[in-house]
Amino acid sequence: MSFRAAALGFAYGLHDVSFELPSAGLVAITGPNGAGKSTLLGMLAGLRSPYRGSCTYQGVEVQAWKRPEFARRVAFLPQALRIQFPFTSQEVVLMGRTPYSGGWMVSPEDEAAVQHAMKVTDTQEFALRDFRSLSGGEAQRVILASALAQQPEALLLDEPTTFLDLKHQFSLYRLLSDLAQRMLVVAVTHDLNLALQFAGRVLVLDRGRLAGDGPPAEVFEPDRIERVFGVRAQMHGRYMTYEG
Repeated sequence: MSFRAAALGFAYGLHDVSFELPSAGLVAITGPNGAGKSTLLGMLAGLRSPYRGSCTYQGVEVQAWKRPEFARRVAFLPQALRIQFPFTSQEVVLMGRTPYSGGWMVSPEDEAAVQHAMKVTDTQEFALRDFRSLSGGEAQRVILASALAQQPEALLLDEPTTFLDLKHQFSLYRLLSDLAQRMLVVAVTHDLNLALQFAGRVLVLDRGRLAGDGPPAEVFEPDRIERVFGVRAQMHGRYMTYEG
């Protein structure tokens, strides 16, 4: 197991949540607005404290980890990242190597990790472009490359498809699905169909409480969808339709 939450709670947005996550696989966290999705992801990333209960990674409370060591193991991808300075895309990806930095020099290992991350995310073509000039989708892929350059064991993503068109949404989730063969990928999403098609497991939050946990085809049953999201749903294989 990697992450374990036991009676986990936060001052606002999360109440008495318990689960264990494996060391590999794609896990989606979903729920309506205000359900506590980003709060929970932030707690797993060690960015929200103090909390009630327990939240551990590899058996150690996330707040007890030394930050550089934790950053080598767990990468966090925010919903948006604003950079005001004229960094190239490649330089932004290189920032992902900060947990390994011993000074100002870039090591051969850093260069190899950056090149690999940019190849995997198909961002090499704008490596030398000013990050600020990128479209929302391009920037999101560069930020993902920066996270992968950390060479983490677990990847936490908050609404990673927010700025992507339909084609790149599926492309990103196919990439995340491939990565999940060898590492844990946890993604917050509002898109139940993306979760249904790509995730092996879904955590459904409702008003800060865990309302469902398991394979998406089981968790997304019509009564639960109506209770949590306020709409009727019909399953059609690996996708669903909704009624108001």
